[in-house]
Amino acid sequence: MATMPVSGVTPVPGTTDATDSAELVLRNARLFTGDPARPAASALAVRDGRVLAVGDDRDVTRHVGPRTRVVDALGRRAVPGLNDSHLHVIRGGLHYVLELRWDGVPSLRQALAMLREQAGRTPKGQWIRVVGGWTADQFAERRLPTPAELTAAAPDTPVFVLHLYQSAILNRAAVRAAGISRDTPDPRGGQIVRDRNGDPNGVLLAAPSALILYSTLAAAPTLDEAGRRVSTRHFLRELNRFGLTSAIDAAGGFQNFPDDYATVTDLARSGELSLRIAYHLFPQTAGQELADLRRWVETVRPGDGDEWLRLNGAGENLTWAAADFENFAEPRPELAAGYEGEFEQAVRLLAEHGWGFRLHATYDETIRRDLAVFEKLAAEGLFPGGNRWFFDHAETASPESLDRIAALGGGVSVQNRMAFQGRVFAERYGAETAARTPPVREMLERGLPVAAGTDATRVSSYNPWVALHWLVTGRTVGDLALYPPDRLLSRETALALYTRAGARMTGEEGVKGVLKAGFLADFAVLDQDYLTVPAEDIPHIESVLTVVGGRIVYAAAEYEGLDEALPPVRPEWSPVAHFGGYHATPTPSRTGGGSAGARQAGLLADVVAASEQHRRWRAARGDAPERSPVSFDPCFLL
Repeated sequence: MATMPVSGVTPVPGTTDATDSAELVLRNARLFTGDPARPAASALAVRDGRVLAVGDDRDVTRHVGPRTRVVDALGRRAVPGLNDSHLHVIRGGLHYVLELRWDGVPSLRQALAMLREQAGRTPKGQWIRVVGGWTADQFAERRLPTPAELTAAAPDTPVFVLHLYQSAILNRAAVRAAGISRDTPDPRGGQIVRDRNGDPNGVLLAAPSALILYSTLAAAPTLDEAGRRVSTRHFLRELNRFGLTSAIDAAGGFQNFPDDYATVTDLARSGELSLRIAYHLFPQTAGQELADLRRWVETVRPGDGDEWLRLNGAGENLTWAAADFENFAEPRPELAAGYEGEFEQAVRLLAEHGWGFRLHATYDETIRRDLAVFEKLAAEGLFPGGNRWFFDHAETASPESLDRIAALGGGVSVQNRMAFQGRVFAERYGAETAARTPPVREMLERGLPVAAGTDATRVSSYNPWVALHWLVTGRTVGDLALYPPDRLLSRETALALYTRAGARMTGEEGVKGVLKAGFLADFAVLDQDYLTVPAEDIPHIESVLTVVGGRIVYAAAEYEGLDEALPPVRPEWSPVAHFGGYHATPTPSRTGGGSAGARQAGLLADVVAASEQHRRWRAARGDAPERSPVSFDPCFLL
């Protein structure tokens, strides 16, 4: 019997692998099942990728055979596998190993040091790219890097740093590599910031369109197909690290079908996916949206695929003209008059062919216009026609709009973008408005299907526990309190938005998101108890054992080595090979200082660093000795 060190569970005499024996048994766990009929348990058994039994040792013992792998959870909390309802997982996987992740890094000083070190190993012709997942508010310094700092850290290597969908900062080498000059015109909806001489200074602004950021990033080198495959497998393993077992891919800009879907399709075909993916199709070219949709509805259908990879519908854009932008540092964009005509054609086409969809809409003004189109089609008896559909984001959705969404059988997928942009939003629209943005409470009170996600990797971090912390505490990553206590969610409700609710968005609520017999055996054993740890510790939770369909896809701590082997990270100079992905920081309650104390320590370290930097500058001018004088504590002089 393959097992961790356990006692009390041994094979039942006479059992055979062909009948009642399980492939995997988890015991000695504190299981939160998500099943109202049996919310708590201590053991479960798995066979053929499904949960065979849930209960205690007596319930699973009869399923333990000679070849059953028994894993002792050592009293840890186990939960259903997390499901991010809005994650750009396909696009993220294609580039993951090329990116330097600042997710979770506590200070700009440390972030720049990482960049400087990476510049020393990045070969000529390659870029260093920091692509989302962080915000200036997470840094002790509470500011962005400057182009000059990027140039100082990497004088000759192009550096592209994306900050949310608000801006990008480039060093001089990246400005040259991207072909941006004083003669380059500002693209529509974007701005190239220029110095007093009219030359680009390295800052690009989404004003408010993020297309200027996308298109500049697209100039960077990419991986070949073999590299994409390795990159995607490592990205999925990184998601498994946090207990993610499923994701609904939101497609996105510069994600072409079928070319950019080939990697996950190939991995699904070879059984190498470690995350279940339901994906969407997003027309890429303005003016060609209807032609793309017509081609797709004639060749593929939602539901095509299997439990590992399947088509879920269209979106998150149907037509470019109907898309607003979420740069809260800029005023709300005014969408073109009359976009509804083409938008109606797209929705009508999808409804007639049995396609559901997801739809990007940040502001209530956009949502109201879209709903008017849906209501017109509903009056004809065409919408929703039994098809699943939902809005993404919906930060400023009004009570009236929520009522209209409910009447049309729609849902909402919310993301923790306010955790990263809440301060900027509050500064523009006021704390009172920010306190109900997005209106998650009102959505739930109306019985709307509401699922949670991140919008990673170019906006929020892909770490789901950062999003869960935001739902539970109402605080940004910079520790700004956005919401009053009566608008916060319980930990159980927030977790349900990351498990059962995601399954509902893909029509899989009968097989996924709950740990009960017959459901998919997707679960995670956590290093801390999400339901009881201090709230400030929630963003620091990781999985020590992640299981998808009975397969151990991630293993750490006592379980290290039980997961499947991955090929080495390639290329060898990859930032991921040296820094990993999300930057784990000490758990606040365990360090004794809390989050405020940790920030204070970070600030102190930055002051020391700034002092040393200033000394070196003075030394270069001849105003100070080359080497710091050695300080002695007289108490220790001999």
